[in-house]
Amino acid sequence: MRKTILAILLILASGRLVRSEPRKPLPADVGAGRIAWFDISTTNLARSKEFYGRLFDWQFHSVQGSDQAAEIVSGGTPIGTLRVADGPISGFNGVVYVQVNDLPASCKKARELGAMIPPGFPFNLPDGTGAIAVVADPSGHPVGLYSRTPLPAATAK
Repeated sequence: MRKTILAILLILASGRLVRSEPRKPLPADVGAGRIAWFDISTTNLARSKEFYGRLFDWQFHSVQGSDQAAEIVSGGTPIGTLRVADGPISGFNGVVYVQVNDLPASCKKARELGAMIPPGFPFNLPDGTGAIAVVADPSGHPVGLYSRTPLPAATAK
């Protein structure tokens, strides 16, 4: 279960999942402590796109270089990613990203509170759209941290 999460996170960190759409503006500033992005795992991408598309009227953009993920778009705004899980779905599949003001400080605080940060995190998102980290809380549940501000060069992975 944890290996699946780490494998997906490392794929994201490697930059192999790149949007095929033109560069988009910065995500909305939702404010520190609020949900900024989320990932949904699935065992059947086509069926999940059909389900969520009809349920919430979401659209999906392809992710360049992968037939295993799609960007979720609601009302013209990207809000998350729908991705194929590596194995059965569990309560630990999917990641919610919470916006933070200072990603390095938040990562430091998370470690002090007993979280583990997988190798490769934090890192800058493409096109200067911010930076992310994933932390595994003391129970092992992944929680994403998102900052609209890219990491300083010395901190970026």
